[in-house]
Amino acid sequence: MNNSTYKNKLAVKALIFDMDGTMIDNMMVHHRAWQKKLKDLGLEMTLEDVKRDIHGVNEEILLRLFGDKYSKDEMAQIARSKEADYRELYAPEIKLLDGLKEFLEKAKHINIPMGIGTAAPKENADFTVEALGLASYFKTVVHSDMVQRGKPDPQVFELVANDLGIKLSDCVVFEDSPTGAQATANGDSKSIILTTTHTEQEFEHIPQTLHFMNNYENIAISKENDAVFYLHYT
Repeated sequence: MNNSTYKNKLAVKALIFDMDGTMIDNMMVHHRAWQKKLKDLGLEMTLEDVKRDIHGVNEEILLRLFGDKYSKDEMAQIARSKEADYRELYAPEIKLLDGLKEFLEKAKHINIPMGIGTAAPKENADFTVEALGLASYFKTVVHSDMVQRGKPDPQVFELVANDLGIKLSDCVVFEDSPTGAQATANGDSKSIILTTTHTEQEFEHIPQTLHFMNNYENIAISKENDAVFYLHYT
């Protein structure tokens, strides 16, 4: 790696990755799964409608769309069914964002601590880690079933940092959403944004965002003579 080709250099002690939209470009698959599930429930929506209106926690989406039509247990079952549809749809096509496998290999080689903090449920987190063979890269995976407070609360990232034995403020978080970036900022950390899902303009109110990129082909990690890890990016 020729570090002189990169304009920016940042000392960091650990890396934390969100999953959906950050490691895999899967949001359109979620949209398709929601479209299928809502059709089953008698609500026809175009993909554009789903992209615009369907966001947030699954049970909150169902409550917003259907009011009190479904009980709490029924909404939980619908949500589980939707996520199963998502995994079935995505299984044949799941892949890491371009450049990420090489980046993870280098990071593993130099032994920088890494973890995943995702708003996805356990089943989806396990599905992604297993399908892509990611277990050897990450010391910990924290998913939505393990937290009491969702993003923009930083709890999910705080739990990852705690498992890594590193202060969250000494970590860099890879994210794709303004809510996730705000969670990072609320935890006194900084984020690098993957523009798979949102535009740069949507992050203008979050000054702790360091960099925007659409894949991992122009970012590098090194461990230099001072035994400090450095991120290098354009």
